[in-house]
Amino acid sequence: MKLRRERIDRGIKARSGDVFALSSWREMLYLAFPRLLPILGFIVLPLVLGVYWQKVLISVAVFALLAISWDILAQSGMVSLGQALFFGMGAYASGVLNHAFDLSPFITIPAGTLLGGLICTLLLLPVLRLRGIYFAMVTLIIPLMLVRVIEATKVFGGTEGLSGLTPLPSVWVEVYGVVLVLLAALFGFRRLMDSDFGLVLKGINDNDRSVMNAGIDVTWFKIQALFIAGCIGAFAGAFTTHVYMFVGMPVFALDYSILPIAAAVVGGPGSLAGATLGACILVPLSEILRGFGGLRIILYGVFLVVFIVALPEGLFPFIQRKYQQFERWVEVDQ
Repeated sequence: MKLRRERIDRGIKARSGDVFALSSWREMLYLAFPRLLPILGFIVLPLVLGVYWQKVLISVAVFALLAISWDILAQSGMVSLGQALFFGMGAYASGVLNHAFDLSPFITIPAGTLLGGLICTLLLLPVLRLRGIYFAMVTLIIPLMLVRVIEATKVFGGTEGLSGLTPLPSVWVEVYGVVLVLLAALFGFRRLMDSDFGLVLKGINDNDRSVMNAGIDVTWFKIQALFIAGCIGAFAGAFTTHVYMFVGMPVFALDYSILPIAAAVVGGPGSLAGATLGACILVPLSEILRGFGGLRIILYGVFLVVFIVALPEGLFPFIQRKYQQFERWVEVDQ
């Protein structure tokens, strides 16, 4: 009996984007496995993790949402350095509604998501015509300004913030609530970015002048992308507020701006899945390195530098390419 090697995906007769013509159930499983893996992982992990690592998993999902928000903006030609703006607006909107009106978290979280996304869109609306580093600097400056305004005016609790907010019913609601939203955002917005709407956004990123010449209102599409990204980041902030039952100036910290960017770069920008994968690596790594004390930042920085130099395209495109090159031994017909 003679054997030869062939690629596992050889049975896939034709492919166009996410549309495939398959010849057997094996090819269906081959294509479904990478999509089922994160779903099964996020559903099963909370059942086997302790309380501490369940909180870490919540942080992973929160930073993954912020990284997805950053990736959507980047694919639309708007590079942001201030995801903390989205996170903080959602956190304060939800916290203030709960503190002032004693509303349920199941009301304040959706309301804070929409209100935070709307406020962020209105704040950045005057600078949408800026591109590159100029737009990025504005997104970085606004959260820093808001922190000083809160500190000087003592509004919304000032430096002490608002504490004693209504918690979510249980830790299972916390974990699975944010995990389900993450999975919905990951698969939903990946599909959105592959639609005509997403292609226009990517066209704006590539050459906005050509898109304008085609008669498309570039500003309107940017507003929509900004609102979508703002709502994703605002949900992360609103949800975190009720997990920790506190909202204050730390919600505008640079950690919520830098770590999502690092996650997207490590995982691979432009795919949303890469941003999620990067968050799944960097957030647990940060917790593991916490025991090294002052060396934590150095080790963390070395890891990022080595990773970026070794895989400049990102981890997700590398894994995706290797997965499509898997081979198997098959019998040769005599």
